[in-house]
Amino acid sequence: MGDKNKVAIKNPKELLSKIEELHPSDIAYSLKKINKKSHEEFFKTIKLIPDELLGEVILELPDYLRDDVYEELSIKKLSDVVDELDSDDATDIIQEIEELDEEKAKEVFEGLEEEYQQEIDWLRRYEEDEAGAYMQTELFSANLKETIQESLNRLKYGKDQDELENIHQVFIINDDRKLIASISLEDLILLNFEKTYEEIISSHEENRFKPYVVHDKDDIDEIAMQFEKYDLSVVAVVGYQDMLMGRITSDDILDVIEENATEQIYQLAGVNDESEHDDNLFTTAKKRALWLFLNLGTAILASLVIGIFDETIQSYVALAILMPIVASMGGNAGTQTLAVMVRQLALGDIDFDNSKDAIKKEVFISLFNGFIFALIIGLIAWFWFNTAMLGLVIAMSMIINLFSAGFFGASIPLILKKFDIDPAIGSTVLLTTVTDIVGFFSFLMLAKIILL
Repeated sequence: MGDKNKVAIKNPKELLSKIEELHPSDIAYSLKKINKKSHEEFFKTIKLIPDELLGEVILELPDYLRDDVYEELSIKKLSDVVDELDSDDATDIIQEIEELDEEKAKEVFEGLEEEYQQEIDWLRRYEEDEAGAYMQTELFSANLKETIQESLNRLKYGKDQDELENIHQVFIINDDRKLIASISLEDLILLNFEKTYEEIISSHEENRFKPYVVHDKDDIDEIAMQFEKYDLSVVAVVGYQDMLMGRITSDDILDVIEENATEQIYQLAGVNDESEHDDNLFTTAKKRALWLFLNLGTAILASLVIGIFDETIQSYVALAILMPIVASMGGNAGTQTLAVMVRQLALGDIDFDNSKDAIKKEVFISLFNGFIFALIIGLIAWFWFNTAMLGLVIAMSMIINLFSAGFFGASIPLILKKFDIDPAIGSTVLLTTVTDIVGFFSFLMLAKIILL
């Protein structure tokens, strides 16, 4: 549900009175509104939220507010909050505090139980793009030699003690913790509870309970694609010799997908994701200015092309009126192609090796539209300035520029990807430069040849 559909509770007392009825995301949304009215009231309210809820609420807040909360809350309070979270979320908060204040993070960490410290230490060793960084160690597993009834008794106890939540299946392991099988709870309730898992697995076909597995060092973006492709709700994470390490659930993958989509949108627009959430307006303006400076350079290049034909423009003033149409149409067509290509690359639908069909498709679409709009603008220019040859010039230029928009809009992201450069970062600036220069040059050169 998007923010526009949420109703904020802006009164702190009312929010606290309804706190148990609300989702952490809705509480965070209300807190953002309270913060806009009063920073002091925001902190007062935060401190009164129960520990078992506060951790999840903090994780729903934007980065800049999370940083303020970490600085404001005491070490004891933060330790109690972290202790209530799943291991993956607890690790995230410890690492975020560490970025702000290493000493405070160390003290918060030391306030946790030793067993929990070991789990967090284990998760912290992974790189941020590895599967292990997103897994939680809390899961429901059972030994091959265990009966279903024995394992279900443990599950009931774990649920009663709030040690397990969001359980979808039982992961079956051997004495060495090697993952053997996975049985969904809906299948589990149909089985004979007196039998061992070994007996159940051996009496069914080989792939009946085959688990969906990823390795702890796998790239999280690749795993996100698998979640989308196979409609997964959870996957088991294994490590050395296929030992069961943890699980990744769909809520974490949704966060990954949202982060990637947001990053791509910002990068295509030449905007820095992190700076946009910064409270410092000067920092945000400076980050945007760097991209604008680069765009200024490309605009100067296009102007230099126009300058080459200054005599042509002076001789035929109508050219100055029609020039922006060619460049604008090329830029917009290129942006359409670029958006499609960058998204397909991100989803893994295309790569450099199978890109020919994608380029052909985009070039055909651009040429098709090029001929249509060439005819339209050609007729408009002819009747507008009562010169048939002027219509021919802009029509030919339109076809050339839309062809270049389609070809380079499809090719630039692929080339950047080939050189391990994020296609979303540099594609827009490069494409704008190409369509402006090709558009102006083709239009003015054709005008010089045909009209003068």
